[in-house]
Amino acid sequence: MIYKAYYKSPIGIIEIKSRDDYIISLDFVEKEEEVEHIPEILTQCIKELHEYFNGKRREFSVKVYLEGTEFQRKAWEELRKIPYGETISYKEQAQRVGSPKAFRAVGLANSKNPVGIIVPCHRVIGSDGKLTGYAGGLWRKKWLIEHEKKFL
Repeated sequence: MIYKAYYKSPIGIIEIKSRDDYIISLDFVEKEEEVEHIPEILTQCIKELHEYFNGKRREFSVKVYLEGTEFQRKAWEELRKIPYGETISYKEQAQRVGSPKAFRAVGLANSKNPVGIIVPCHRVIGSDGKLTGYAGGLWRKKWLIEHEKKFL
C-alpha cells in the first residue's frame, strides 16, 4: 500500500509517498489532499525535511527506494556523494559514473530522480555554471543551492 503525507516547505508543498518502510517519491504539488494515516517513515521524512529547510540537516537518513534502470540508480547514487552546499557539472557526474560522454544521459537520469532534495539532483549544474533542468523548476533549484550555501 502507498501512503502519502505533505510538507509545507518555503518553496512549496511537497507530497511525500511511501511504501512499506521506504520513501518512494517527493513531488511539488499545488494543494494537499486529505490523509487518514501517516506511517512512521513519513513522519521521519517530514521531520528531516523540516530540519533541512531550517539549516539543521545536511544529509538525510530516511530510507528511500529508488526504482529505475541500472544506469539511473548509478547516477542517483552518485548524486548522494555530492557534499552539501557544493555543485558539480553533468559532465563531472558522467565521469564519476564511468561514462564520461554520457552527460546527457546523466541529465535525463537526474530528471527521473523520484526523491529530489533527499537525493540532491539540484546540486548538478551546467559546465558553464548555469542552472539547467530541474523537475521542480529552475527557481527552486536556485533557491536550494543558495539555501545550502547559507549554512556552510
